Amino acid sequence: MSLRRIDLNLFRVFEAVMEHRTIAGAGRELNVTASAVSHALSRLRQALSDDLFVPGKGGMEPTQRALELAPGIRDGLSRIETAIGEEPFVPADSVRTFRIAASDYGAVTILAPMVSSVANAAPQIELKVFPVGRMDAVRCLDEGLIDVLIGWFEGLPEHIRRSTIFVEKEAVVVRPGHPLTQGPITTERLFGYPYIVVELTGTEELSTEGFLDDRGVWRRVWIDRLLIETNGENAGHVAHVAVSVPHYAAVPYMVSTTDMVATLPLSLAREAERQGSVVIVDLPYEPLSVPVEAIWHQRNDADPGLRWIVGELVAAAPQL
Repeated sequence: MSLRRIDLNLFRVFEAVMEHRTIAGAGRELNVTASAVSHALSRLRQALSDDLFVPGKGGMEPTQRALELAPGIRDGLSRIETAIGEEPFVPADSVRTFRIAASDYGAVTILAPMVSSVANAAPQIELKVFPVGRMDAVRCLDEGLIDVLIGWFEGLPEHIRRSTIFVEKEAVVVRPGHPLTQGPITTERLFGYPYIVVELTGTEELSTEGFLDDRGVWRRVWIDRLLIETNGENAGHVAHVAVSVPHYAAVPYMVSTTDMVATLPLSLAREAERQGSVVIVDLPYEPLSVPVEAIWHQRNDADPGLRWIVGELVAAAPQL
């Protein structure tokens, strides 16, 4: 007998009759009439070619076939209820792996501070972090290869959800003792030095204005190059990009040993300045602000575990 030919609701009737051993009792549990129970039971008998229940001294007595079926039906119904019911997510008891894609910037500014809180609140949870780089973000989200991706985005496909983690600002950094640390800074002075920029994909095969069209996910991958080349207030001034690197972590070391200038996210720039490798200079224009976001697939909207991990990302974000 193929399961496709049987209405699964009939098994709920079977389970209710098996428990109460009366048609009336089963009807009360299912909130239907005794006639409806009898009709459903008749359909199941026909489908399974067995009487299943027969009148007896104690009510409806199960046949041998019904007794054989009962454990499997009970287990199957329980599994279905578990699958479709939303179980509460308890971090302390959860055994789960969250797969997060982020650049070294996201790993340092958000994930690193988050690790200790997650380890304390959910000791059995595992975090796997993947580099963004040339990642096909949409495909990875569609196929469930990653749960969350951290970055800067413009347009997103309708089935991709987003949440702002925090708003980042730009900062321009130079080595300690650099000429830009003395005297007023003008746009002409600022753009008179060669620049180091970060291209997260490690490629120049990008769309206009610093965005990569990743199958509908417009991912910003050169915030610094965008600022240098398209800032409206800097019209007529174009800096020379001397070095392009795929990782933010390399920038402070390069800046500290040269007269080059670099644009970094303020959260990273402050940490590098605290360590003494760079100095943040005042800007002759208003710093750009960019929302750092988490994105995920819409099928996970109702996942309490995903909502929890996104909340952890927000809680761990730096305060600028």
